[in-house]
This record gives sequence, C-alpha cells and structure tokens, in this order.
Amino acid sequence: MSIKLRQPTPADADAVARLIFDAFSSFHDKHNMPRDFPSLDAAIGLTQAWINHPQVWGVLAERAGDGRIVGCNFLDERCDAKGVGPICIDPAEQGGGIGRKLMLAVLERARETNARSVRLVQEAYNTTSMALYASVGFDVKEPLAVMIGMPTGKPSAGVNVRPMSEADLPACAMVCRAVHGIERTGELRDALQHFQPFVLDRGGRIRAYASTPSFFLMNHGVAETEQDMKDLLLGAAHESGRPIGLQVPTRNAGFFRWCLSQKLRMMKPTTLMASGEYHEPPMGAWWFPSILY
Repeated sequence: MSIKLRQPTPADADAVARLIFDAFSSFHDKHNMPRDFPSLDAAIGLTQAWINHPQVWGVLAERAGDGRIVGCNFLDERCDAKGVGPICIDPAEQGGGIGRKLMLAVLERARETNARSVRLVQEAYNTTSMALYASVGFDVKEPLAVMIGMPTGKPSAGVNVRPMSEADLPACAMVCRAVHGIERTGELRDALQHFQPFVLDRGGRIRAYASTPSFFLMNHGVAETEQDMKDLLLGAAHESGRPIGLQVPTRNAGFFRWCLSQKLRMMKPTTLMASGEYHEPPMGAWWFPSILY
C-alpha cells in the first residue's frame, strides 16, 4: 500500500500518542535504555500539546488503503531556530522509507517559511536516524550526555535562584543571544504556563536560566559563567526539591565532570544536529540544549 502524508487534527491525538509511545518504548527496550515516555499518559500529554499548538507544524504518514497512521513528525516554529521532533515510525514499518518522507516534509515546510536554521537532537546509538538526518542535510554540531539526578551540593551564599516570571523574559533573551545568537522567548513563555523554569539573579541581573529543570526533554539553559550555571542547577534542585535533568555538551569536560561529581547519572548519549545557519557558542560557554536544540 502507498503512503499518504497529511497534517494532523485534534481527532488524531490518541492514535499519534499511541504511535509515539510504542515507537519509543520498542526502541529503548531493544537497546536496554530508559524510556523517555514511561507511560502512555506522558505521550498523550506531549501529543495533545503539539497537535493543538498554533506554532507547531505536524505531518502524519497514513496508509492509503486503511487510513492507519504509521508515522509522524513535527516542526516547532516558536523561535528563531526551528526544532524537529518527535519523529516516530510504527515499529512494524521500519526501513520502508517513511522516515525519509517525513523528514523531507518538515524540511520543505522550513523552506516555505524561510527558516534560516533547523535543528534536532537524536539518540547517538541510533545509527539509522543519524544516517538519515545526515543524508537530508543535517550536520553534527555537538555530542551530548543525558544527565539526571539530585545534585549533592548547594548554591553559593547570597545567590538568588528563583522561579522565572514573565518580566524576566527580555533578560533571558539577552543571555541566550549572547551564547547562541538567537533567543527562545516563545519556548520560555510556554514553559511559564506548563512547567517551572528558573533564573539565577546575581547583583540584580539575570545571568542564567533553565527552562524545565525537572524534565530533560524540554529543558534548555544558558549561563554567563561556569559558576552561574552551577549555582542555577543547584538552586533549581534545592528550590523545587526534585531531581534535575539536562543534556550536557560533553566537549565541555568541566561541565560533564561536575555533573558526575554531583552524583548525576549519565543515562544515554545524544547528538545535536543542525541544517542551515548555526552560531557556534563561544569557547568555554556553559549551556545545554533541549531535545529540540
């Protein structure tokens, strides 16, 4: 049977969530990796948010004969750079070219909307996906390690780590632009509604932020200095009382070793990839991406 591509509707949410849950669970279990979606409910929450978001574009792969959804992909258009994912293929349909069709569809959408940069983060042990993304134009930019745990340290005395507010968004945009050349205000505005982002205020000025410290998939962060990042993460864990999760750029050996010294556990390797414009962070910058970029 042939494959038809179409955009999702709210009525597709349950079927797409089941597809995402089954695809990720099957792959993670096969490789003895922890599941990103521990339950179907977690996949349902993400799917409903993505399908209903006015700034997230989606595409489904559907069997022309029976209308069964066998693949999905999304393009997050909230910020200056566009983020791909999640892309999922029915485990029974792997290797049939559906993933390539879905990737080409989001790249065509990016061209139509004049996107200067498209990015994604893939699981480094997934050799099939890395080869696919490279073949359609993505370049490897950063090796990463997913680190999760409750840190053992405490932030420096006198530092103010607190929940982010709407009034902090312009300052957060400035910190992000200094590191990446772009801002991610659209994501942070959504994080204020659905998660608990944190900022580090030192001397009356925002010097670091983390968008979703307790949920590594959506968590990205930037800091002006090494100490700012350390205090931010320690303070976020202390204030929330919850473990933190982030994807650490392993080329920053000091950051990686610090996470290990704080008893964070490396869960798996991932890779940041980009197509189009990419601003290399300054040497020595302390930052980490979400599952999008």
